[in-house]
Amino acid sequence: MPAGVDGAIVVKLPLPPGALPTLWNDDDRYVASYLPAYDGYYLTGDSGHIDDGYVFVMGRTDDVINVAGHRLPTGSMEEALAAHPNVAECAVIGVADTLKGQIPRGFVVLKAGTDREPGEVEAELVPLVRERIGAVASLKDVTVVVALPKTRSGKILRKTMRGIADGHDEPIPSTVDDPGVIEALRPVLRRADHKELRAAADARHSRFTSHSGVLRRGRGSPA
Repeated sequence: MPAGVDGAIVVKLPLPPGALPTLWNDDDRYVASYLPAYDGYYLTGDSGHIDDGYVFVMGRTDDVINVAGHRLPTGSMEEALAAHPNVAECAVIGVADTLKGQIPRGFVVLKAGTDREPGEVEAELVPLVRERIGAVASLKDVTVVVALPKTRSGKILRKTMRGIADGHDEPIPSTVDDPGVIEALRPVLRRADHKELRAAADARHSRFTSHSGVLRRGRGSPA
């Protein structure tokens, strides 16, 4: 792949002795899941790109959200958010939505020393994603947070964030590095602004429909 272009991250075979030899009691699923996609390479399931000699892991290849029938990888949205000069790290999750199935929500941590108002940066991030990915990304909600919840190995707990945002009583994983980060983020994740906006839009649509019906009846249609 050209530098800077996302693709599947693979490892050339043979692997070192003892490295990922199989799945527990399921050799066939191990072979079918990780070996046939690219001949001579082990498929990690991660996507990313190479730039300046470094491998940037952007997310899982199966980490996609379904927005109104469009399957969108969250990694590409995170890549767009991370391109902002004031963003240190970010995460995008899919939150349940009654109309579209899921809608993306972005969370970003600003770089140390950034003296800009969070609202200013948030206002710049939404059009940035639209410019890089297109309107189909439908990312309209980006929030600046102090920190993102991670495991002790540095993996962002997106599944936990998604569960809390969907209103579930998500337990704190035992591998979390700082449980306080999740507790601080919980009210932000459960913020229902997108639902309120959707309800307001539905109310406007209802009023418009009713008004249109009155106009049609006023033109001679039977009441």
